[in-house]
Amino acid sequence: MNHLDWIVLLVTMVGIAAYGAWHTRHTDHLDTYLKGSKTTRWGTIGISVMATQASAITFLSIPGQGFESGIGFVQNYFGLPLALIIVCAVFLPIYRKLGVYTAYEFLGQRFDGKTRLLGAGLFLLQRGLAAGVTIYAPAIILATVLGWRLDLTIIGTGLLVIIYTVTGGSAAVSLTQKWQMGVIFGGMVTAFVILLMRLPAGLGFGGAAHVAGALGKLQAVDVSLDPDKRYTLWTGLFGGLFLSLSYFGTDQSQVQRYIGGASLREGRLGLMFNALLKIPMQFFILLLGALVFVFYQFQPAPVFYNRVEWARYAAGPDGASFRDIEQRHAVLHAVKQEKIRTWLDVRARGENAAEPAARAEMVAANAATDVVRKEAKAALTTANPLAKTKDSDYVFIGFILAQLPHGVIGLLIAVMIAAALGSKAGELNALGTTTTIDLWRQLRPLAVPDEARNVRAAKWFTAMWGVVAIVFALFAGFSENLIEAINIIGSLFYGVVLGIFLVAFFLRKVGGSSVFWAAIAAQALVVVLYMTLSIPYLWYNLIGCASCMVLSLALQAFFKTPAKASAE
Repeated sequence: MNHLDWIVLLVTMVGIAAYGAWHTRHTDHLDTYLKGSKTTRWGTIGISVMATQASAITFLSIPGQGFESGIGFVQNYFGLPLALIIVCAVFLPIYRKLGVYTAYEFLGQRFDGKTRLLGAGLFLLQRGLAAGVTIYAPAIILATVLGWRLDLTIIGTGLLVIIYTVTGGSAAVSLTQKWQMGVIFGGMVTAFVILLMRLPAGLGFGGAAHVAGALGKLQAVDVSLDPDKRYTLWTGLFGGLFLSLSYFGTDQSQVQRYIGGASLREGRLGLMFNALLKIPMQFFILLLGALVFVFYQFQPAPVFYNRVEWARYAAGPDGASFRDIEQRHAVLHAVKQEKIRTWLDVRARGENAAEPAARAEMVAANAATDVVRKEAKAALTTANPLAKTKDSDYVFIGFILAQLPHGVIGLLIAVMIAAALGSKAGELNALGTTTTIDLWRQLRPLAVPDEARNVRAAKWFTAMWGVVAIVFALFAGFSENLIEAINIIGSLFYGVVLGIFLVAFFLRKVGGSSVFWAAIAAQALVVVLYMTLSIPYLWYNLIGCASCMVLSLALQAFFKTPAKASAE
């Protein structure tokens, strides 16, 4: 990065944060601090919902997912539109009617205090952990770009988002997210256009798509029933439906984005905005990763994309073996380039008889380079069993730093940081709100509500969760692709929480004790299954939800206690 990149980055990031903090510095009413302005329209709600979900992990990790495994990850979102329709029809009207600050207040009114605390506690546990992953992702970027220590980078970026989130609450979150998403969309489109321009002359988008497809990167839908496959049409439609339904319907970081605003209609339109745009956005980002894969087929490519990590071992006592692997990969990569060009020439000349053989040779050459990449990762593990061998998260940032012009580099780094700040702010705001409303205010009630006291408590709890996230990011390592890590954490808890809410909505005869103990048992079941089985993690959303509902009915028949009247 040069001076121009620094100017673009700092002006964008600090400017947006300062703007949000300054314009919301006098937010001292609890309703505004926790829900935002009552005049918020659907566009701001929709962008805020999208920004809270689209963290830096989205723009750092998903291109790497597309590069490594292709665009099949998009199936993860196939259940999302239906989930948002259900949220609009069932969840949102009840939340608005009751005027709740958190989704878990509804559980207290429908069931009892302990069920409310359980729902809030499960949210605080999983979202508190996920917040650590959210803050870890942008820290990787800055540590790689600047050569800074990772721990100091985590602390610095964490403190920045804590400052403006604590200052302005939900109003500051929504205001800054609107500008941050503008930066994100502008930056990603710029990267896509420059990438197309950097492809070999005459290849174009169509030729790049043919190469990506031939090498297995463009299979968007897999109808396989193989239970060992992580992403298929079925895991996306069913597991993805329950994951999205729980996330958007019961996760306070999302609920808080749409329960305020001008009206029920505005909240619904904001959610439908996401139902229409989320899959195309994720597809676009995955496609960007697949095109980066094609780009590197015509350029010198590293054997391991975390180049800093690889260089450290290559310069160590076993450096000769690392350099040998690197050299063999370079030779095989050159052979693959030749085979790809031969296949493209055969296709261009219309030699249909020769095309299958040329394609087979290209695929075989690609497989040979993959073998050497696996050997490189094995060498890293041999040298250090704790070495991180998942390098896909470094693919897109490496492309940005090595291939984009100055100024655009600063813009794309700003995209990553803007996404991180937007998502992180939404999470901290929700964690602080839930702790204040569902724990602190319940445990320390006042005969006469003290508005200033409650706002101060919300600010302190928001800051506390920011510190917790920083500490978790400092001491936890993530071996998974980051976007997968965040979904795995959610899938272990979301299904059970969703089951509690579905019982509340649809099983009117079930009481608080029944659903409470059913949720405890269902959560234990999910954890045990995760530790003993190797099924795709999306199924845990369905398992947790279904087991919670079935056990609730069974326990209600056993307890035979009347259910509390519905809060509706």
